[in-house]
Amino acid sequence: MAKYLLVDGFNMAFRAFYAVKELSRSDGFPTNALYGWVRSMWKLMDDQKPDYVTVFFDLGGAQEKLELLPEYKANRAEAPEGFEQQVPIIKDLTRAMGFGLVELNGVESDDLLAAYATRLVAADSTAEVKIVSADKDFAQTVTDRIHLLLPPPTANPRLGWRNLDPEGVEAKWGVPPSKMIDYLSLIGDVSDNIPGVPGCGPKTAVKWLLEYGDVDGILANSEQIKPPRFRELLPTLEDRLSINRRIIGFNLSHHEGIELDTGKLDLDGLCKILEEMEMKSHHAEALKRYSQGELF
Repeated sequence: MAKYLLVDGFNMAFRAFYAVKELSRSDGFPTNALYGWVRSMWKLMDDQKPDYVTVFFDLGGAQEKLELLPEYKANRAEAPEGFEQQVPIIKDLTRAMGFGLVELNGVESDDLLAAYATRLVAADSTAEVKIVSADKDFAQTVTDRIHLLLPPPTANPRLGWRNLDPEGVEAKWGVPPSKMIDYLSLIGDVSDNIPGVPGCGPKTAVKWLLEYGDVDGILANSEQIKPPRFRELLPTLEDRLSINRRIIGFNLSHHEGIELDTGKLDLDGLCKILEEMEMKSHHAEALKRYSQGELF
């Protein structure tokens, strides 16, 4: 039984960047994200003990989604300079640590990750996949063999990592994975600049979906929907909700037929990077971990 860990690269890198502050090399080059990245990945390896690890990064652009909604993610601020400086080194560290790395210009890493997760379990009836991300969009991919591994919330780190199976998704959001696309389409996503139904929050969306099944069922019953203030509004939003579903739903065809990169350890390369970044404690731990054959 193969266990795969598929990591949402930028999601986890940003967490590492903000978790560790004011850490830099002697010449002033920032190393806080690097420090947090290595520490977080080792923690994941120790806890999850996967057979294969692949990290997915965005190269820029989301052509299919921008054609549907030109304002998609237009509200995103530029990443901090200190973070941008560390991204290439995070990728070098990722490869040297023996993890695979997947990125494709013009295609969001979320689509690539979801495509590979779905493909892995379809090709191997015993494979298990865990998606490492705080992005709720991945809840739509959860099955008995694809789980979502949520990092500790910033506001409540004591909650720890949470492994969500289908029952866990329903417990957290109120609907099963099969209804997550409709749920997110109704409430929208401020972080991605996706407008939902004005005034429709999570509780209302869950209530409608449990009663009418999906977005089509909700629209078909708009004349009797409650609260009554939505009865005239919903029919005018049919096109918007259709676009939302297409944007939020993953395109699983990307990289079809291309084998997943699962990486290969480069201990010399890893030690060189850690030395150059003056990460002495990480360097010592790398030698201890990998020279003993404890790759994960």
